[in-house]
Amino acid sequence: MSPDLWNFSLNTYALPGVQAACLQLQDEGANVCLLLCGAWLGQRGVDCNQSRLQQLQTLAAPWHREVIRPLRALRTGWRAAANDDTELAALREQVKTLELEAERQLLLRLQEQARDWPGAQVDSLDDWLEGLAAEAADLGHDALQVLRVAATGA
Repeated sequence: MSPDLWNFSLNTYALPGVQAACLQLQDEGANVCLLLCGAWLGQRGVDCNQSRLQQLQTLAAPWHREVIRPLRALRTGWRAAANDDTELAALREQVKTLELEAERQLLLRLQEQARDWPGAQVDSLDDWLEGLAAEAADLGHDALQVLRVAATGA
């Protein structure tokens, strides 16, 4: 079990099927950083409640909306043109690196928010994932299940 959220996220994302599941969840409107945070908290046995869910969502929403989404939109918007333009492809890679750093910063902020929440060794993984996925309509439950399984083995 990774003691910090960033390494937990990297390790979980690298597990078979998780990247595809996270991309599917992201395409369906989920904030994957929040879901990874929820998986981390659930794995640590931190009790999930409405107040904590709201704190994480309130912290994550502006950063996700104002920093991560615009970077992602720029990167994905350049995908086709970058296939034929090496300079644009290089810039696109720089934006991708910046987007990843923005996600790392959000994960650090989420970890700091949850720093004093005790691990009570309760089974709360499902509560965290369902609570943090609730914002996104029609989430692929198969993709959420992949994340759930990965978190229990990460």
